[in-house]
Amino acid sequence: MPMKFLCYESIVALNSIIKVAFKETTFILIDSPRRMPMVPSQNENQSPLDSDGEVENKREGKEQLNHPITTSDCVKNIEEKLAQVCRWEKENARFNRSIFRVPKNLREVELKAYIPQLVSIGPYHRGKAHLKEMESNKWRLLQQVLERKGHQVSLYYMEMLNLEEKMRRCYARPFENINSPEFVEMMLLDACFVVELLNVSVIGDKYCGYSRLNRMLTSLGLLPCIKRDMLMLENQIPLFVLDKLYPLITSNPGEINSVSKLSLKFFDSAIPVCQNLHHEVTNSNDPGLHLLHVVHQCLNPTPSDTSSRNKDGKEHQPHRLMGHSVMTLRRSGVRFKKNPSKNFMDIKFEKGILYIPSLVIHDSTMSIFLNLMALEQFNPYCSNYVTSYIRFMDGLINTHRDVEYLRYKGIIDHKLGSEQEVARLVNKFCKEIAFDMDDCYLSDVYAEVNEYVDQKWHVWRAILKHEYFTNPWATLSLLAASILLLLTLLQTIYTVIAYYK
Repeated sequence: MPMKFLCYESIVALNSIIKVAFKETTFILIDSPRRMPMVPSQNENQSPLDSDGEVENKREGKEQLNHPITTSDCVKNIEEKLAQVCRWEKENARFNRSIFRVPKNLREVELKAYIPQLVSIGPYHRGKAHLKEMESNKWRLLQQVLERKGHQVSLYYMEMLNLEEKMRRCYARPFENINSPEFVEMMLLDACFVVELLNVSVIGDKYCGYSRLNRMLTSLGLLPCIKRDMLMLENQIPLFVLDKLYPLITSNPGEINSVSKLSLKFFDSAIPVCQNLHHEVTNSNDPGLHLLHVVHQCLNPTPSDTSSRNKDGKEHQPHRLMGHSVMTLRRSGVRFKKNPSKNFMDIKFEKGILYIPSLVIHDSTMSIFLNLMALEQFNPYCSNYVTSYIRFMDGLINTHRDVEYLRYKGIIDHKLGSEQEVARLVNKFCKEIAFDMDDCYLSDVYAEVNEYVDQKWHVWRAILKHEYFTNPWATLSLLAASILLLLTLLQTIYTVIAYYK
């Protein structure tokens, strides 16, 4: 090897060692395939050229590839990224991103539960072929509103245009592919349809002076399907949009002076498990985000049934109950009774009896429950009451025999074809749903049932009852056998006494 090259290599190595010695807090960033920062070695016997000597030889004339980054620069970079996250969270809180796309894993459980079948509300399902028929009805409805009120469409359009940026921010994506005129037109058309539908369905034809819409919806049986579509997470528009149009469209609001109250009365019959939904009034300090959220705010258990966990200081294990079906609990001595409460969430356990309110299951039940649970999954400020309730019922129902017994007790009333279909439906509810069993309003019920089942006396008593007291003949047979056993015992005692005398 030529002496000149050895001298040059030695000079380069010496230069690197000197830099390391005088700049201990400096990192040398080498443009290597790994793009990893090189930390100076503390081992005096290790040369900086051992691993990247070839790159170091090419360093001359390419200083822009190897620039020093100090520790303070790294810290500053991290702080900037953290500040960016804070700005993003504040922006989300400000613009209230509340209308999300359901992720793929949830959609695969029951795709039809998240896709509207008749009407598209908002941008997510806009333009789908099977929903175009209802679009023409939206235009007719808008025309009738303008004729009745004597307004120009420009009035409504400008109101929507002023809200465009705020409306876009409510969705998980900004929809850059939809230009401003198209987006504003879509929101105007959908908002007008929703408000007018609520008015016609709840207040009646007298308020608007025509009955064409009501006749069309009722004669074709479309209203239940439209209600189901309007309670889908992906099929929502922000509530403030409806609130903006409501006073412009509605002639005589009367007692129902808000979209929230109107929607609760409208969806009362669509919620299969709760009576008198419209009597619940949402907190004015916590306005709803959209119609699905307004309904969710009213689905709360009675305060006495939301007792906190671990009142006695013991550590409960609520997940144990998930393996106890109705038939298993019956064999352990637990009895079931229908709770007369109108609130479907009011489940309680007292003296070996599990009280459960009635649950009505029909074709739209899965869609409504799945979308309510999806809302709870994505909105951190929502309670998880619906998920807790469905998780509880999913644990109770494993087979058609569980459904048959609950139906016999009046706890389940279904409109489906068979008990097998009901069991299949309920068992699909909680698939792919993340749920913390420790954060559950029914945790005390879980603990009480577990404690009851763990006592063997209750199990033995249940076995005795099921085996020997199921009918009068079995009871008489047991009684006769007991008397015979007693007489035999007495005869034996007298025989022994006579022998010793």
